Amino acid sequence: MDTEVVAAQRKDWRRRITRSPEMVVVGMIIVFFSLMVFLSSIQRSFFLIPFKSSKNTRDSEHRYLDPGKLTNDRFLSGLLSPNFSEQNCLGRYKSSMYRKPSPFPVSTYLIQRLREYEDYHKRCGPNSELYQRSVEQLKSGRNVENSECKYVIWTKSNGLGNRMLSIVSTFLYSLLTKRVILLDLTEEMENLFCEPFPYSTWVLPPDFPIRDFQRFYKDSPESYTKMVENKTISDDVDISPESLPALVYLHAENVNMHLQNHIFCDDDQRILQKLNWMILRSDSYFTAALFLMPMYEKELSQLFPVKESVFHHLGRYILQPANPVWQIIERFYKTYLYNADEKIGIQIRIFPQAPVPFEKMYQRILECSEKEKLFPEVGPPNITNATSNPTKHTAIIVVSLFSEYFEKIKSTYYENSTLTGEMVAVYQPSHEVHQKTHAQFHNYKALAEMYLLSYCDKIVTSAGSTFGYVSHGLAGSMPWIIRPPSWMYPGNGPACIKSLSVEPCLHSPPIIECKGKDNVNDAEIPVPYIKHCEDSDSGLKIFG
Repeated sequence: MDTEVVAAQRKDWRRRITRSPEMVVVGMIIVFFSLMVFLSSIQRSFFLIPFKSSKNTRDSEHRYLDPGKLTNDRFLSGLLSPNFSEQNCLGRYKSSMYRKPSPFPVSTYLIQRLREYEDYHKRCGPNSELYQRSVEQLKSGRNVENSECKYVIWTKSNGLGNRMLSIVSTFLYSLLTKRVILLDLTEEMENLFCEPFPYSTWVLPPDFPIRDFQRFYKDSPESYTKMVENKTISDDVDISPESLPALVYLHAENVNMHLQNHIFCDDDQRILQKLNWMILRSDSYFTAALFLMPMYEKELSQLFPVKESVFHHLGRYILQPANPVWQIIERFYKTYLYNADEKIGIQIRIFPQAPVPFEKMYQRILECSEKEKLFPEVGPPNITNATSNPTKHTAIIVVSLFSEYFEKIKSTYYENSTLTGEMVAVYQPSHEVHQKTHAQFHNYKALAEMYLLSYCDKIVTSAGSTFGYVSHGLAGSMPWIIRPPSWMYPGNGPACIKSLSVEPCLHSPPIIECKGKDNVNDAEIPVPYIKHCEDSDSGLKIFG
């Protein structure tokens, strides 16, 4: 088209607009009303959102938002230090979004002591100048007085649950005695837990002068109990530090259902405090034994005003799953548990030394569920109940080495309706048949399942199971404990009992012969908050 013609048309169009102002007004009115209709439709849609499934809206938001924005407690009320890279431990600041808020307050004194310990660990931990100096002192075979850094080296015993309980106990012991905790981690425990202390590691370096920690046992020459019995060292609290050996071994492992003497006596601890290097082996939650010692009573009461919160707080602080484990946890949770209105976890442990036939154990589970109303009841749905809450979804997670329990529970809800009309889904993350403590990926799955159980609203565990202790301890939840039919739990007793404390049980109480005192199992327990466990008549547990 000729450019002059186009220019003339544009000029004519502008003249028409100028000569017809009423057309401008009409156009503006049309645009205005169109805009109002559009905004009105948006407003109606916005206000209709709550009357749709608010749960679905919440879920869709939670699925895509930064987890750090979903909770105000990503640092667990100050328990966790903010001085970490989130990428190095994805679950450290995210795990709280999957779990109910803690029922126990964190004392400001505990927070203060943890920050002080982190500084101490940085100053004395591996790769520091003070650590190198301490290692040289150990190599010399001599103990020295007034060493700035003292150490306790934890070494493994038994399964993962036992190891986790003993790590927490050893860390508490390190807080009380002002020692740096270092872990002798073998291959099956590598990449299992995150580093709990900023700017340093708790893993014993591979060039440490001692490598064969499995040679240490209750009768080892380095054993403190053995040295006292053989009078290799004096039991005089005024003994000179220079006269003590460079290394001492504490055997805090279950021996004939007891912990050894000379470990939980005040005078012996005063001597042990003079030794700079200590190796400690334990398969037990010996925290309860520390609460029996007068010398630690004041410090423990300040750290834990609610005494039964020890494992709950220290476990969440020090036992964060490493990224390979966290990915298993998060993947399973988001796939199977994310949209559940209620999550029920049941952990079934059959001990090889006390086997229980499947049918008998399953009958116990049924009796427990019926008595305590744990699982949704099956039967013809009540029309009123079914319509009152038609969208409720319940997820049951079964944790066991065997698949029979999962299959039985799953088929129950597949073949029957629930009385309330709620939908029930049953899941089992794995069924390994045999415990494989020395396999790394087996431990990955075991730790993941402990955490998944800890995210449940109701937790049912097996009597005497350290796996169960860890799960409900992390949750801060009092579990129902199933008592398998055996010589310990006669058939006429209750199928299960509700625990009155979230603390784990110390199955093997200490033999205490401090200055002529009797075994605490036979004499009156000296403090009111230590009582016998619900699932072990001889065991000890912290209450209140």
